[in-house]
Amino acid sequence: MVHPDFTILFVDNPFASAAFYRDLLGVEPVESSPTFALFVLSNGLKLGLWSRHTAQPAVTAESGSVEICYRLEKPADVDRIYSDWASKGLRVLQTPVNLDFGYTFVVTDPGGHRLRVYARSEAA
Repeated sequence: MVHPDFTILFVDNPFASAAFYRDLLGVEPVESSPTFALFVLSNGLKLGLWSRHTAQPAVTAESGSVEICYRLEKPADVDRIYSDWASKGLRVLQTPVNLDFGYTFVVTDPGGHRLRVYARSEAA
């Protein structure tokens, strides 16, 4: 079976987006150019930032229709990350709240891509 291991976000400026994600994730990109940046995370996930102006085929979708999700162990961890990210000025779409799947919040990166942090509820 084939399993995905790579997510690409189409961005206006890969250098600016790479700086944002370098600060947010606490890791350096393994590749960086004017049209593309790549992060390889400790869990094996690859996060690519590709210039929407040079991607082929042409990108026609707007940002914000996909979420990158970060799973944490406890609601207190969610609150800690929320405080940290909110203090960095990330645009908050949803403050921490209990939903049917767990405790969560949503912010956006500078390009409008949604970032969800959550801790699963015991019932989920």
